[in-house]
Amino acid sequence: MSKSTRATLALTKAGAAFTVHTYDYDPSADRIGMAAAEALGEEPCRVLKTLMAQVDGKPVCVVVPSDREVSMKKLAAAFRGKSANMMKPAEAERLTGYHVGGISPFGQKKQVPTAIEAGALVEPLVYINGGQRGLQVRLAPDVALRALNAVAAPLVA
Repeated sequence: MSKSTRATLALTKAGAAFTVHTYDYDPSADRIGMAAAEALGEEPCRVLKTLMAQVDGKPVCVVVPSDREVSMKKLAAAFRGKSANMMKPAEAERLTGYHVGGISPFGQKKQVPTAIEAGALVEPLVYINGGQRGLQVRLAPDVALRALNAVAAPLVA
């Protein structure tokens, strides 16, 4: 497995401090983020999942703890929209250039507005997908926020 991806290159270019962590990716896992947390021996609240969605028909990226579900109402509000829905996997892959299970908010083919669950900012370090299945980057959540030029908002139900 390569530890150099578009995501890690984007973080390096942004001057972000991070470390790379690998685990055995289970393609049959029902909840990929939860499987990653278990494989890394971390609490699910510190292993964040990257989801692609649409707010008022426009693509957005959402980063939330792996043990939580996104509230569509809160997601729409975070981007000052009226409605939100999850993006279909094929569309998310096309837009980001990553495969489902390896979608990172960093280094996407087309950077879109991004929001991170505000509650995740209390953690000293979090894990976020590094752009490849079985690859996570560990960094301070405020570093991720700055690297993505993201907004912090309440996003989970």
